[in-house]
Amino acid sequence: MRGHLPRLIGLAGPVYGELLSGVVASVIGTFWVAGLGGSAVAAVTLAGTVENLLLGLVLVVSSGTTVRLSHALGADDPAAAGRTARAAWRLCAAGTLLLAVPGFLLREHLAGVFLGGAAAGLAADYFAVAFPAFGLFFGQRVADELFKGAGDTRTPMRMALLSNALLLLLDPLLILGAGPLPALGVTGAALALALSRAVAFAVTLVLRRRRRTPAPSGGTGSTMRGIVAAGAPFGLDFTARMGVGTVQLGLVAAFGVPAVAGYGVGYRVLLIVTMAFYAVRQAAVIESARLAGGGDTAALRTLGRDTARLAAALGAGAAVLCAVLAVPVTALFTDDPAVAGEAVGFLRMAGLYLLPYALVVALGGVYQASGAGRPLVVAVLLGLGVQLGAGAALSGPLGVDGLWAGMTVGAVAQLALMRLLVGRRPVVPVVAGAEVPARGPAVPAERVLEMAD
Repeated sequence: MRGHLPRLIGLAGPVYGELLSGVVASVIGTFWVAGLGGSAVAAVTLAGTVENLLLGLVLVVSSGTTVRLSHALGADDPAAAGRTARAAWRLCAAGTLLLAVPGFLLREHLAGVFLGGAAAGLAADYFAVAFPAFGLFFGQRVADELFKGAGDTRTPMRMALLSNALLLLLDPLLILGAGPLPALGVTGAALALALSRAVAFAVTLVLRRRRRTPAPSGGTGSTMRGIVAAGAPFGLDFTARMGVGTVQLGLVAAFGVPAVAGYGVGYRVLLIVTMAFYAVRQAAVIESARLAGGGDTAALRTLGRDTARLAAALGAGAAVLCAVLAVPVTALFTDDPAVAGEAVGFLRMAGLYLLPYALVVALGGVYQASGAGRPLVVAVLLGLGVQLGAGAALSGPLGVDGLWAGMTVGAVAQLALMRLLVGRRPVVPVVAGAEVPARGPAVPAERVLEMAD
């Protein structure tokens, strides 16, 4: 392998392991909650949806931290790297207070807006634990990005594996009870998640403090603004995709319960392959910001080409796997012929969608981290609008298959708009007012881990 491919694969591999462990733990956790009945499942589903909405805001800080930190290290500016770490923690503290306190106080109202009866009460009980523990989730994301910004994706993977392994152990103990431990139901699910995150976060902080040295002096106000500016496109992208996914589910619901269930099965299978695209995206963000910080435009262009090659290979491979393995994989999730038929149809149609989508996701990391975040978000928003419009139009003559075809049309539109609005070459920006210096040697990853939080 030549160019940046070895580096991209080396960074992306642990990220994929981190993401995959979270999905596996979530699926198994849902299995334990399902034994409590429909109201419990509805309550936990609502809690997960709310956390995903909050994740859009968390991503602004965490992704912005990765970009700013990698940029500072690429510019050989350890003082800026230290200020970035300190600013990220301050934003984490402020964001936790702004989101967790109102969420806790309004938990019953929030649950009642979406659910009724017993399900609303269970959701409020879950929120009573989840919102006070929100800082653990936010803090872990920031800590992980400080490691990733320094080129270390293995430590976040290890922390994710630790947290999710603990969750697999605690879920049945706290949800169903065992021996002297009482069955806590939905509250136990929330406690299990909070405890598993608390342990992982504590270990993460210990790893960071072992390499801590005094931070550079100076204010962090401009750095905080720079983190938010760099991370805003990531948060907007995620939130927009979440919103479109919700609308898409509503369109699928018009075709009946088997279509919704089949979509749910197929979507979970698709998560396993699309997470590889997002792992490449994170690797591309780290490398792009580092090269942009060093002012190396030639290497940045090469990185864009290598990222596209890797994404295309993953997208094509995922498409083939979905087509070939659709039937046996679906059989692992359901034995209902109607649901299985819908899931198989979705997975086979998704093969057309995966290649352009892989390119959109992975190249988006290069563009966002190298200063083209705003036009990229415009391209994504317009493309998602095309997806919904095409899906609604094609579902008339093609039925539910028209919705799946609309996903492909939307991904192709996003890719075309990216090339049109962003251009063929990534740019090396001036990040939040910081001058791009002449290229110098990169700061070793260990250096940033020695800077103050």
